[in-house]
Amino acid sequence: MSTTAMTGVQRIADAFASTTKRAALMPYVMAGFPTLAESVRIGEACVQAGADVIELGVPYSDPLADGPVIHEAGTRALAAGANVAGVLEVARALSSSIPVVLMCYANMVFAPGVEAFVERLARTGACGLIVPDLPLGEAPEVLAACESRGLALVPLVAPTTTPERMAAIGAQARGFLYAVSVVGITGERSGLAERFAEVVAKARASTQAPVALGFGIATPEQARQAADAGADGVIVGTRLVRAAAEAEDPAGAVGALVGELAAALAPTDQRSAS
Repeated sequence: MSTTAMTGVQRIADAFASTTKRAALMPYVMAGFPTLAESVRIGEACVQAGADVIELGVPYSDPLADGPVIHEAGTRALAAGANVAGVLEVARALSSSIPVVLMCYANMVFAPGVEAFVERLARTGACGLIVPDLPLGEAPEVLAACESRGLALVPLVAPTTTPERMAAIGAQARGFLYAVSVVGITGERSGLAERFAEVVAKARASTQAPVALGFGIATPEQARQAADAGADGVIVGTRLVRAAAEAEDPAGAVGALVGELAAALAPTDQRSAS
């Protein structure tokens, strides 16, 4: 089936179902960092290196869920002239080759009007939307606008989410359920693996959607541990953004890291044979 004939929700489902890895690999790319054009090249490098879905961040002045590395990247992107229109063009450039899920904050959705924002997003070919500061039950018009256009409104759950609320969130999950591995903001961390299985199990019990684990995952070993814990998808952000910030060739550096993550998520027999 051609991508143009599929809804965004269907494209995400297909990405999870068709990956040859133990879990779908979902790199985070900050749109506009270091520049809009370079962020397209970074996204393309992720595709070539084995990404299954791209989470595309929108630079924002007050990103409540983001740690210092991603916050700094967003600040630099804004200073370089990135705006929503430019970010949507990045989404358009990447979405023909990979499902793109936009990660932004609620003010960006409501300022231009929900219908207008979601319509512009849908026209890029993007597949979904993550709004971390939009709690369940608030602004149902966002979910309605996404569903009317076949886009996935992806919710988040945390280790502190109660079972009752987890069930309610999981029932509304579209595309995938974003399971946050730790309490707090994004960033590289160690000693996470012992928590992965519990977080994934609680999330999976609440939903029929795939469960993607994120926040804190930075290394191939941690990606492998997330797959071992049963995650359907593995989201890696801060480590890749840091690589883009430190390298003379941001796309090359990020692509190399995504390749290492993809190799870590290969089936066990392929890893042992390499």
